[in-house]
Amino acid sequence: MSASGGSKAIVAALGANLAIAASKFVAFAFSGSSSMLAEGVHSLADSGNQFLLLVGGKKAEREATPQHPFGYGRERYIYAFLVSIVLFSVGGMFAIYEGYEKIRHPHQLEHWYWPVGVLVFAILAEGFSFKTAIKESNELRGKLSWSQFIRRAKAPELPVVLLEDFGALIGLVLALGGVGLALLTGDGVWDGVGTVCIGVLLVMIALVLAAETKSLLLGESAGAEEVRKIEDAVVDGDTVTGIIHMRTLHLGPEELLIAAKIAVQHDDTAAEVASAIDAAEARIRAAVPIARVIYLEPDIYSEAEAAKGPDREATPGGPAPHPAGH
Repeated sequence: MSASGGSKAIVAALGANLAIAASKFVAFAFSGSSSMLAEGVHSLADSGNQFLLLVGGKKAEREATPQHPFGYGRERYIYAFLVSIVLFSVGGMFAIYEGYEKIRHPHQLEHWYWPVGVLVFAILAEGFSFKTAIKESNELRGKLSWSQFIRRAKAPELPVVLLEDFGALIGLVLALGGVGLALLTGDGVWDGVGTVCIGVLLVMIALVLAAETKSLLLGESAGAEEVRKIEDAVVDGDTVTGIIHMRTLHLGPEELLIAAKIAVQHDDTAAEVASAIDAAEARIRAAVPIARVIYLEPDIYSEAEAAKGPDREATPGGPAPHPAGH
C-alpha cells in the first residue's frame, strides 16, 4: 500500500462516521437512550481516529533529516497506536460507564422511533464504509485470510478501518437489540445492557489494534515472500556465493532496510567485490522495490565460523555484555 493507500477507505469512513455521530446525538436528545449516547461517542471517536490516520499519513511523507536520517515512515504506526488508545478510552470505557449508570438508574425510552430510525440509517452508512474498506483490502491481501491480513499488514490504515467498521456494525446491532428489548419489555435496563456490550466490544477491538501496532512500532522484518526474493537477488553464484546472515527491518510501510553479510571469493579484488555489491543492490531493488536502505558487508565464508552459529553478543536484542569482573 502506498503512502496514500487506504485513503479512500479512510475518507469514506470519516464521512460516514460524522453523519452517523450527528444523527445518534439527535436520537439521544429525543429518546434519552444510553445506547444512542454511547454509539454517538463511538462514532465521534471513530471520526477522530480517521483524522489521526490522515494526519499520520501526511507527516510520514516528510523528507529525512540529519536528526531522522531514515525518514518519518513510522509516524503512521504512531498515529495508528493513538487510534487504539482513543478507541479504548473514549469509546470503550465511556460506553461501559454509561451502560453501568443506565443499569443502576433505568428509565423508559421516549420517542422510540428516533433511535430505531437512526440505527437503521447508521447500519446502512457503516455498511457502505465497510464495503469500501473490504474492496481496497482485497487488492492487497491476496490469498491471506482476514485475520492473517490484519496481523501481517505493514501499513496500518486499512486494518484499523476494517476493525473499526466491523466493530461499529456489531455495535449497532447490539444497540438495536438493547433498544428493541427495552421497548418490548418496558424495562430500560436492557438499553444499559446493550451499552455495556458495546463498550466491551470496543475495548476488545482496541486491544487487538494496540497489540498489532505495538509490533509495528517495535520494528517488524520483511515478510517471508520478500525475504525469499531478497535472498534470491543477492546471490549471483559468481562473486557473491551466499548470505552469511541477514537482517531486514521496516522503517515504514513502504520503506525496508536490509543489512546482510555476504560471502565472496577469497581471491576477488576490491573492485570486483564493489562491483558485485552494486549489482546485488540493483537486483534487490528490482525484486523488492520498497528496499530503500541496503547495507551489504563482504566477508570470506568459513564453515568453521558458520558452525558456531550467530554471535548473540553482536546481535541486536542479544544478551548484554557482562560487567567487568563477572
